[in-house]
Amino acid sequence: MQIHQLALAAGLAASLAASLVPAVALAQSTAPEQKTPNEQVITPEVDRRDIKMPRFPSNDFEIGIFAGTYSTQNFGASAVAGLRAGYHITEDIFVEGVLAQTKVSDEDFRQVLPSGIFTSPKQKLSYYNLSVGYNILPGETFIGAKRAKASALYLIAGVGSTRFVEQRRQTFNVGMGNRLFLTDKAALQIDLRDHIFSLDLLGKRKNTQNLELTGGFTYFF
Repeated sequence: MQIHQLALAAGLAASLAASLVPAVALAQSTAPEQKTPNEQVITPEVDRRDIKMPRFPSNDFEIGIFAGTYSTQNFGASAVAGLRAGYHITEDIFVEGVLAQTKVSDEDFRQVLPSGIFTSPKQKLSYYNLSVGYNILPGETFIGAKRAKASALYLIAGVGSTRFVEQRRQTFNVGMGNRLFLTDKAALQIDLRDHIFSLDLLGKRKNTQNLELTGGFTYFF
């Protein structure tokens, strides 16, 4: 009798185990899948575009006009006008080319010598040069109490040629100037130069010192 009861209990246990296996398998199959913390839930779909970067002007080049007074040694001062063009190699160093002309009078000599020094009372003096400049004091200039404009004080020197009374002479120039920027592309410029060249008009050839003071307008691009 006990053997029969044991056999019946073993059969029931086996039947219960067999019925639980599918339920456990179904529970495992329907359990939510666990995602790793770094897994991306949504994959973005972005169309990549080719973008052309804008080209900004460097404002390294400049052109300008100027006018002022040119004092020719032994012949006095006269009005001068010209053109300038330049290129800024760095923020402090630049090169500049200048072409200008003036008219020189020998009126003072004609009061002593009726025939004068020149063949006519006035003779044209023209020159060109190529110079190198260096900004020694870049900063700001205040206009009134609340407005300030960028400015730069510079030194400049170069070499060129002067044509005067049918003579063409090699000319050295040294000087200084100040540039006041009205905008990023426009500036006012004051320039003081000494043009040094030899001249033979009074029977003796000698070096002359010819001072020039000008003001002008410069455009950068």
